[in-house]
Amino acid sequence: MDILYDKDTISANIHTKWAGQTVHFVKRTDSTNLMAKRLADRKFPHGTLAVAEYQSAGRGRLGRSWQAPRGTSVMMSLLLLPEFEPKYASMLTIVMGLSVAQAVNKLGFDTTIKWPNDVVASHKKICGILTEMAVEGNKIRNVVIGVGININIKKFPEEMADKATSLYLEAGHEFDRSLVPGLVMEAFEKNYEKFAKTCDLSLLREDYEELLANMDQPVRVIAGEDSFEGIARGITDIGVLIVERQDGTYTTVNAGEVSVRGLYSYV
Repeated sequence: MDILYDKDTISANIHTKWAGQTVHFVKRTDSTNLMAKRLADRKFPHGTLAVAEYQSAGRGRLGRSWQAPRGTSVMMSLLLLPEFEPKYASMLTIVMGLSVAQAVNKLGFDTTIKWPNDVVASHKKICGILTEMAVEGNKIRNVVIGVGININIKKFPEEMADKATSLYLEAGHEFDRSLVPGLVMEAFEKNYEKFAKTCDLSLLREDYEELLANMDQPVRVIAGEDSFEGIARGITDIGVLIVERQDGTYTTVNAGEVSVRGLYSYV
């Protein structure tokens, strides 16, 4: 029997000051990020949460499409109206990745983060995040953070089965999806407020590194002809990965420039 999932059931599980206090829910949309942008144009407040049961044009990073069967996932986008400078907004993707991992772990899981923001369970991805920003002059007009979490998906296409998983596949039973947005909003609100104090990750580094799957693990940094192997040693205050090279020297790796992989698995 399907568990009810709508604006009322989602809102009933959100216990925050501002994050997700306004929930806009639809059965079908093009993408929740586009939905949140339209809400921004209609002057919806900071912390508005756009949620959909189905996306016809869901998107992931690098313009990839992102699809999930109806009734299986949490697809939502959070509208933010930050007062800090645009150059800091990219770090919000890491803030959300940390928040999702913390939220899912409250459901009894042992999820970790593959740097910078892939939430993983059993070395497989359970969440995708896409952050987009609109700027006016030198100020942020709005930031929209889209989140897709695999909850009750029972099977993935063959080409994804070794890279993706769901809470259902990890635990062997279905979950009430209405619980998840509230848990994410609670964690994100706390993390965002810490971030906004400093406009960096200094107050979140310890929490993030506790969940970092790559922490003190061998990694391969894939950067064309400059690819190398080393040991991940955590992140800087701006979320850049610190890698100890085989000669004992340290270098930093920017997520926008290179890809980091574990030597023996996706993580």
